[in-house]
Amino acid sequence: MAKSGLGKGLGALISGVQSAAVAESTAASATQAAESGEVLGGVLTVDIRKVEPNPTQPRQFFDEETLDELAESMKTFGIVQPLLVTEDNGNYTIIAGERRYRAARKAQLTEIPVIVKDYTEMEILQVALLENIQRQDLTSIEEAACYKRLMEDFFFSPDDIAVKLGKSKHAVISALHLLELTPRAQELAAEGKLTASHAKVLLNVEDEELQAVCAEKIAETSLSVRESETMIAAALKAAAKKDTPAVKDEPDENAEKAYRRAETELKHVLGSQVHIVPGKKKSKIEIEYYSAEDLERLLALFRKL
Repeated sequence: MAKSGLGKGLGALISGVQSAAVAESTAASATQAAESGEVLGGVLTVDIRKVEPNPTQPRQFFDEETLDELAESMKTFGIVQPLLVTEDNGNYTIIAGERRYRAARKAQLTEIPVIVKDYTEMEILQVALLENIQRQDLTSIEEAACYKRLMEDFFFSPDDIAVKLGKSKHAVISALHLLELTPRAQELAAEGKLTASHAKVLLNVEDEELQAVCAEKIAETSLSVRESETMIAAALKAAAKKDTPAVKDEPDENAEKAYRRAETELKHVLGSQVHIVPGKKKSKIEIEYYSAEDLERLLALFRKL
C-alpha cells in the first residue's frame, strides 16, 4: 500500500496543495477567517500553540543562523508557504514545514497558515521523508537516514530510490555508507563536515578510534576526497607497522567484519534483511521476505541481474 502511494511522487501525494504564489495571495483572507475556522482556498490560519512537530520527523539538524534569517523575513512578510498538517481534535501535527514552524516561533508569530490533509500514518512518514530528501540543505547523514527508512519501512531498493529522486544508484549507495561510520564520524557528517565520498574512504579504516581521528582530521582541515585518501593510507600504514602481531593473531575477527560488511551491502541492494552463514565446506546466504508481494519484488530484482 505504502509503496504504491509513494510511487506517484511527492506531488501526487500532496495534490491540491497550492503553490507558494497562490498561498501568499490567500494568506490575508485566511487570517480573517481564522476565528470562525473557515477554510479559504485550502488554507487555514490556526493558533501556533495548537501545532506540533511530527515525532517521526527525519530531519534532526536545523541551522540556527538560517532559522534566524527566515524568522526576520517572517516578521515583515509572514509565512508565504503554508505548512502541511494533519488534524486531530483541533490540534495539528506537521507533515511538511517544520523549518517554517521553528522560524515562526522565533519570530513570535501567534498564527500560521496550514493546509490540512487526511493521511494515514504511513503516508505521513513517506511525505516527510520525500519532502526532506528533496530539500537542498538536508545534511548528508539525514539524507542517508531517509534512504534507510524508505528501505526498511517501505521495502524500497536503492534502484527505487534513485528513480524516484532522479539520482544515480551509486549516489544512493554511497550515501548509505555514511550510516556505517563510527558515531563520531556520523556527528561530523550531520554537521555537514563530511560528504558521502569522504565516508566511502573512511570505511577503509575499520578501527573505530583511528576512523574517528581521521574523520576529525578531514573536518578540521577541510581535506578533499583525494587528500583524505592520501592521509588515510598513511595512517593505515603507520597503524599496520605498530600492530602487525595483533593483526596476524586475529584472522577470524577480520573475516567476521568482512561478512558483516557484505551483509550490509546486500541489504542495501535488495532492500531486505540478509544473513551470511559461513561454513567449512559450504556457506549460505539467507534473504528475508515479508509477504508474497515482497517475494515477487525480490524475484524481479534477481531477474534484472
